Amino acid sequence: MWQWVVSPKGKLDDGRKVTAELVRALIPEELSKVKATVAAGGEQTATYDQAATIFEQMSLAENFPEFLTLPLYEKMA
Repeated sequence: MWQWVVSPKGKLDDGRKVTAELVRALIPEELSKVKATVAAGGEQTATYDQAATIFEQMSLAENFPEFLTLPLYEKMA
């Protein structure tokens, strides 16, 4: 996602440029779909909001983290 946002070639199939605003708009939409599916299966969704926040931060950061796991480890500590 980060690469799509920073690259001029980062476009969806419908031609829309992937921007920070588009990412911020799509996260809640997709999160609600995922949570509904997971909840229907009886699983807890409490950590999904935190995952969405981390995803947004990483996707829209000025510089992409060298290792994807580092920001996640910080949240787990």
